[in-house]
Amino acid sequence: MAPERLALVAGEASGDLIAAQSLGQLLRARSSRGGSLALEGIGGSHLRALGMDCWHDAQRLAVRGYLEALSRLGSILAIRRDVRARLISRPPRLFLGVDAPDFNLTLEASLRREGIPTVHLVSPSIWAWRPERLRRIAEAVDHMLCLFPFEPDCYRETRVQAHYVGHPLADLIPEAPDRGQARELLGMAASARPILAVLPGSRDSEIRLVGEAFLGAACVLADRFEVLIPLASEELGPRLKALKSWPRAQQRGVRLVGPVLPESCQVGRPISHLVLQACEAALVASGTATLEAALFKRPQVIGYRVPALTYRMMRNKALVSRIGLPNLLVHPDLVPELVQDDCEAVALARALESFVCDAARVQRYENECRALHERLKCNTASRVATILDGLLK
Repeated sequence: MAPERLALVAGEASGDLIAAQSLGQLLRARSSRGGSLALEGIGGSHLRALGMDCWHDAQRLAVRGYLEALSRLGSILAIRRDVRARLISRPPRLFLGVDAPDFNLTLEASLRREGIPTVHLVSPSIWAWRPERLRRIAEAVDHMLCLFPFEPDCYRETRVQAHYVGHPLADLIPEAPDRGQARELLGMAASARPILAVLPGSRDSEIRLVGEAFLGAACVLADRFEVLIPLASEELGPRLKALKSWPRAQQRGVRLVGPVLPESCQVGRPISHLVLQACEAALVASGTATLEAALFKRPQVIGYRVPALTYRMMRNKALVSRIGLPNLLVHPDLVPELVQDDCEAVALARALESFVCDAARVQRYENECRALHERLKCNTASRVATILDGLLK
């Protein structure tokens, strides 16, 4: 007898990881009962490691901003048509869309009209941006799995069954990170200068927009800090070295770390987590990395730039005035944000120095981050696996 099939689309690295953690638990639970489950669709390396039949490379769906999305629209639409045709011709027991709402919601609506149950993991930020999407979500999704505790209330007036599952990063990151241990794993003597983690993003568009400013700030701060830039991929190093500021940054002692971890480190742990655990402070591009820095309780400054047209469109559709997740989840002014023209080297460096030199401010920040960590830690993978298991029965 052929195994039941669960189809999914996880379009980014973070979605690939959370899906793999949850589905790994689901597969083990079903195996313990003598059952099996086949996975198919679009995913990355973590899902492929579970034996998933991946039809397309997940990186082909990863875009940032309107302009990049427009430039790749044709290929993305072709992928979605292919996935839709495959699933309608051979319907799975359940479809799971992981984040990537611009891709997944249209696909989910099509599948749901064909009678295929749909689950979406990672609620779109309708509380912050483009609230008109709520109606579209209600037409596409049967069950919404939310990472933040206030999000299920957004769906109270709709037919969508919303479940709070916690945030997987809160399970992965230790509540009391050991800075000394991380420094030792990185080969940094305990008596060395404090570490500054610089995370300018990983996509070409991010490096192009904020890379020079981040490297410039690193040069300004290199007298005070050991500056480390964790590399999420092999491609990131050459992108950074191609920037005009790189020769000076290298001369000032700025170091690239990774993407391969030291052998003594835990397998599967991102290099950025090791550097954040070891650091005294962080300079971070917007996105998930801002939440990671907060969960490590490390003072941070957020730098953000997108193309001017994209930014104007975002401002017109936004419900909130902040960009970084810590500011959206805790307090609007918890973390300094330098956006667009304000995101330049000297301003970034001054904002970070001002933060770390204010002991009372750092203490308040750490206390808020500890409380946030407690709220978000819920054994997310287990919760997601349990919900999916129930829907598959």
